Amino acid sequence: MSRIGSRDTAPELIVRKLLYRLGYRYRLHHKGLPGKPDIVFAGRKKAIFVHGCYWHGHGCKIGKLPKSRLDYWQPKIERNRQRDGEKREALENMGWTVLEVWQCETRNMRTLQDILQDFLD
Repeated sequence: MSRIGSRDTAPELIVRKLLYRLGYRYRLHHKGLPGKPDIVFAGRKKAIFVHGCYWHGHGCKIGKLPKSRLDYWQPKIERNRQRDGEKREALENMGWTVLEVWQCETRNMRTLQDILQDFLD
């Protein structure tokens, strides 16, 4: 698990490349904000978190819990979800708008593009 990176993940790179291609410019991993959002639009006060379905407990096919060691994985994933909610709430209390993009959503580029443009416009 120590080799699992938190930055420049495949889903994050897909989102970043799409945003850049659409003409949006952004900052990465802003250290001054709660949770260090993956993508930040400071002028718009908008932040994007790109979550891996497995690590953040999304209910899709990718996000299913493993069959072994549930006593370890279930609390770990639940704590990740709880922490995500806390960071989102802290950002929203500061006046930021937050979008969570899930790994499974990066598979359909047209839908992802629509989600991102709706969020940013």
